Amino acid sequence: MGAGVMNQGGGGGRRRGRRGRRSQPMAEINVTPFVDVMLVLLIIFMVAAPLLTVGVPVELPKTAATALPSEAEEPLTVTIAADGTIMIQTTEVARGDLVARLRAIATERADDRVFLRADGSVPYETVAQVMGALNAGGFASIGLVTDIGGPALDGSDG
Repeated sequence: MGAGVMNQGGGGGRRRGRRGRRSQPMAEINVTPFVDVMLVLLIIFMVAAPLLTVGVPVELPKTAATALPSEAEEPLTVTIAADGTIMIQTTEVARGDLVARLRAIATERADDRVFLRADGSVPYETVAQVMGALNAGGFASIGLVTDIGGPALDGSDG
C-alpha cells in the first residue's frame, strides 16, 4: 500500500551514474486491495438488505399490479393478520386505539401515504373498516400491498 521503488537502470544490470538517480519512489497507488474490500462490502449489503424489511408474516394476495416507486421516508405500513390483529409497522394496536394512534403518527410525518397489508383470508369488510380508520387518521393516500404473479384478469396468467 505504500510507495515502492522503481528501477530506471539502462539494461543488463550495469551500474551507471549516481546512486540517487538509479531508483526513484513509485508514485502510483495500488488500488487492488481497495477494490477487493469494496466488492466484499457490496456482497454483504446485497445479502443483508432483504433481511431489513418490516416482517409481519401474512399471506398476501397475488395481483398483476406493478410495484410503487420508493421514496426517501420509510413508508408507514399497517398490517391485518389472518387472525384479525392490526399492526402498525410491527407494533400490535387494538381496534379502538387505531384512529388515535394514526392521528398521532400523521402529525409527525411529512408524507400522508400508508401501505396496507392484509392477509388474503381476511374478510373485505375488515379491510374496508381499516381503510376508513386510516382515512380518519389523516392518511389520504392508501396503497394496498400484494404479491406479484397473480392473474391479470385478461385471460392470461401473470
